[in-house]
Amino acid sequence: MTDAAPETLIAEEDALRADLYDFLSALLAGPPAKALLSQAAGLTGDDSDLGKAIATLARVAKVTNEIGAEREFNALFIGLARGELMPYASYYLTGFLNEKPLATLRGDMAALRITRAPNVYEPEDNIASLLEMMAGMIRGRFGAPVPLQRQKDFFFKHIAPWAEHFFSDLEGAKSSVFYAPVGTVGKAFLEIETQAFRMGAD
Repeated sequence: MTDAAPETLIAEEDALRADLYDFLSALLAGPPAKALLSQAAGLTGDDSDLGKAIATLARVAKVTNEIGAEREFNALFIGLARGELMPYASYYLTGFLNEKPLATLRGDMAALRITRAPNVYEPEDNIASLLEMMAGMIRGRFGAPVPLQRQKDFFFKHIAPWAEHFFSDLEGAKSSVFYAPVGTVGKAFLEIETQAFRMGAD
């Protein structure tokens, strides 16, 4: 996604949410480089489900190198014909790529002034792109920070119907080693977001 505006100051809680959306997006957008693996290895967690998942991810990241992570990413998402998983909303919701969920998303992206970066060829309903869009809305990358109600609408329309299922699949995928705890972190985080949106933006 392209950033259309400089970010503005937001509440610390929202900055933490945006950071986690951005972090998960980066891990799922392509094979993690050494700096991203180092960032993951340096994370610490608490006794919450999310905190425990983050601590597990950090432990696995410490023993994962770039070559292994790239091999795993390719097996999961690329493969010879296709990867083990298809990380697209259209595929999870309809069984096919480039279906109605993608068209609906493109309409909502236009309304939010979100445009695809010229060097990105993946369909916009890729999980990494959707997580990046959430971070951008929170931080105000596409204009002013998007109000919570509109974040909620986008989340329940484009992410909630399928993304926890995807993260569960990632957690249990045959090729997942480093990405298994990424799936656990994603699932736990989306559960928190779901509960928070239901409580805080009616």
